[in-house]
Amino acid sequence: MKTPDTERSRPGAAILRTALRRNVGAMIAGTVLMGLYQAAETAFPIALGLIVEHTMQDRSLGSLAISIGSLAVIITTVSLSWRFGMRVLQKANTTEAHRWRVRVAACGLQPVARDVDLKSGEILTIATEDADQTADIIEVVPLLISSLVAVAVAAVALSLADLRLGLLVIVGTVAILSVLAVMSKRIGASTQEQQARVARAGAKVADLIIGLRPLHGFGGNHAAFGSYRRVSTDAKRQAITVARVNGVYAGTALALNAVLAAAVSLTAGWLAFEGRITIGELVMAVGLAQFIMEPLKMFSEMPKYVMIARASAERMALVLTARPVTTPGPERPEPGGELEVDGVRHGTLQGAKFTVTAGEFVAIAAYQPRAAADLAAVLAVNVAPHAYEGVVRVGGREIADLSIESVREHLLVNPYDGEIFAGTLRTNIDPSGTGRAIEAAVEASMLTDVVALHREGLDYPIRDRGANLSGGQRQRLSLARALAADAEVLVLHDPTTAVDAVTEQLIARNVAKLRRGRTTLVLTSSPALLDAADRVLVLDEGVITAEDTHRNLLVGDEAYCRAVAR
Repeated sequence: MKTPDTERSRPGAAILRTALRRNVGAMIAGTVLMGLYQAAETAFPIALGLIVEHTMQDRSLGSLAISIGSLAVIITTVSLSWRFGMRVLQKANTTEAHRWRVRVAACGLQPVARDVDLKSGEILTIATEDADQTADIIEVVPLLISSLVAVAVAAVALSLADLRLGLLVIVGTVAILSVLAVMSKRIGASTQEQQARVARAGAKVADLIIGLRPLHGFGGNHAAFGSYRRVSTDAKRQAITVARVNGVYAGTALALNAVLAAAVSLTAGWLAFEGRITIGELVMAVGLAQFIMEPLKMFSEMPKYVMIARASAERMALVLTARPVTTPGPERPEPGGELEVDGVRHGTLQGAKFTVTAGEFVAIAAYQPRAAADLAAVLAVNVAPHAYEGVVRVGGREIADLSIESVREHLLVNPYDGEIFAGTLRTNIDPSGTGRAIEAAVEASMLTDVVALHREGLDYPIRDRGANLSGGQRQRLSLARALAADAEVLVLHDPTTAVDAVTEQLIARNVAKLRRGRTTLVLTSSPALLDAADRVLVLDEGVITAEDTHRNLLVGDEAYCRAVAR
């Protein structure tokens, strides 16, 4: 889908600039407050030095009271400025991370519009960890500036005592940052590789969970677990490498900061011994040497976080800058609900052609299951319109000319393996919370026994992927969700393969009754659903070979009778 944000290229640096530009106000406020915090922190040893310099000489209660009051103001400023400064920055950070998560998820949910060579597990990692680390840049910049304020205040104060002390702080700070800037590049590259390997491990886990049952069925679970173990081990090794690099970085930063603090303290002691600075200035210098450790530590860590944020932004750009496979049009379907497939050739489909008129209930009996799956994929727009021959029209308009949103609103294709989400029966049936037609959908799908079985009713908790439901219950829950959506055109792919014959018969009647007046297409071999349909189309070798009612086909078509009779 074309939007102003996805049309233009978004490399990592551009993503970071966008994040910074959108949060200028919060960053300015946070910078002012955190700068005030650092200035007040640095002012504390300066105030102590002045107290020693003047109050102890005067030895008056008035001077002592003013000194205590000044320290109280400084401490209050430190406390309040930190609290409110971090509140502003963390709120902006969390909000920005949410924006990028939504943007990445939106791209990941449109596989037709985006050609991304990433699995769902990898996109999940990008939408969570990488989005969070990219948004950290909003905190990094104000903290970097505020740390610079502390170093500058300390350098000025020490320069007033003795120019050599101020120059020592400035030169030492520049040297420390130069060393750490080189090291931070290694951290950025290592972190980017770690995120990629973790994402691949996450994708492998997602694949294993989806295919666990069939893997157990043919004994392939041990090989699959071995494959995951190798991917996971690679991720672990890279994580250890990143941890080692981070440890070296942190140790080097701490050591260099300690050396600078020690150098300032020793130089101040030597100058006091020589009589070039006073005792009060010595107290101030030693105090600043200790207090400056915190802003120096924060200042020296910022390049590392900048490189991590940039590495994460580059990974987000893999999704956000992916070239569209196709460009959906701006049109919307005409009301009514007609569905037309005209000469479609894709996979096993060899020129399939049929029309479902508005309000009609049509069933397709596919002799080859793969053909039904290919047709469902085309109708669900999981295959780009330019990737197959022929045309699909919804509401009289070609699907290629329609926006993805309008297709999703107008046409719902419910797959045979519909996902069940962690939550409740209610949230699975009505994810958007509109409350439309839930009761009718539950009755039509024969899910009433599941609801009645638990005292929580529709609020009965469901585990991820419906782990606490049977196969038939999961299938009926998926069908209830499709019926509750009340789409103008509904396509059901094998909705009753996991239920018994009696339940299947009841579902077929209920679906036909509930969908009366709405366009419905069912891809199935179920005699009950075929009998409930207004007419049946036979899909054989990729083309429609016969059309009639189920009962007429049973009498007049021997191949059809062998294929669907049970």
